Amino acid sequence: MVSRLPWTVMNSSRTPARDERLHGIHAAVIECYRRASRDLPWRAPERTPWQVLVSEIMLQQTPVGRVLPVWRRWLEQWPEPGDLAAASPAEVLRAWDRLGYPRRALRLHAAAQNIAAEHDGRVPEDHAQLLALPGIGAYTAAAVAVFAFGQRHTVVDTNIRRVEARVFSGRALPSRSLTAAETRLAQDVLPQDVAESVAWNQAVMELGALICTARSPRCDECPVRRDCAWVAAGSPPAQETPRGQLWHGTDRQVRGAMMAVLRAADEPVPAQLLLTDLASSEQIAGEHAAPPAVVIERLGALWRLPAPAEQRERALNGLLADGLATSNDGAVSLPG
Repeated sequence: MVSRLPWTVMNSSRTPARDERLHGIHAAVIECYRRASRDLPWRAPERTPWQVLVSEIMLQQTPVGRVLPVWRRWLEQWPEPGDLAAASPAEVLRAWDRLGYPRRALRLHAAAQNIAAEHDGRVPEDHAQLLALPGIGAYTAAAVAVFAFGQRHTVVDTNIRRVEARVFSGRALPSRSLTAAETRLAQDVLPQDVAESVAWNQAVMELGALICTARSPRCDECPVRRDCAWVAAGSPPAQETPRGQLWHGTDRQVRGAMMAVLRAADEPVPAQLLLTDLASSEQIAGEHAAPPAVVIERLGALWRLPAPAEQRERALNGLLADGLATSNDGAVSLPG
């Protein structure tokens, strides 16, 4: 049997045992992906680089189930980068709908404008040019180069980090933020063959999303359970408790409710209506013309949040500072 020592011990030099173990892991994970991967439109053979880029931006911190309908509507409305480039920021933010983290929409818009102006409307194939696009970071540039253009690059997302931490390092969870050691590990275990490296990146990411999950890993279904350093060590608990993403009571929740109001409104919304709470809403609302029913409905959801005045003001100021809203003469609207 091939040794299941943590990879940090085994990777000091190339040995037959190391190569045998790694080849077996690659083959098992890729075969599992080919048998049981999800049928997602941005993986289809006819996918375009633009479709892949849009999916990668939308999938950051957002589950696939929420992304799918928005991704489809987005590509129907803006099938090419130039189409999105010609849209206004307000149109872009409305189409982003409730995916969350709406600054991603503005970053995608900025990237589309650059692609239209500097790359003849085509997503660049060169990794350095991808990385130079506004709002595109190291992960997204690598992912597009790999999944859209079939290049060999190291892709490191949360799912990949978790699988590699368990299989190769014997740890239940990766560090809370990406470390240089994790990047080196991902580079070290990436197949040398270009086609195999692309398949590995897709397959190990899918393994982390479906089987080697953070809270309830299904180790009995894992194709590399017999070669997993974490399983061999008895599946010890994480040294750090994973932090869930808070929502209720946070500035993000208040910002999201304010954005819902602005997306529904055809006219600027008085700032007072965004800053008031339920107790004061009737008095404040009486001082302004009645907005459409859908805006009233979303204002009601905002007013019912148990957010103090300073939090509401902080949330609105944050939207303005981030370019997600504009203010003019005491009224607030989406930009552009």
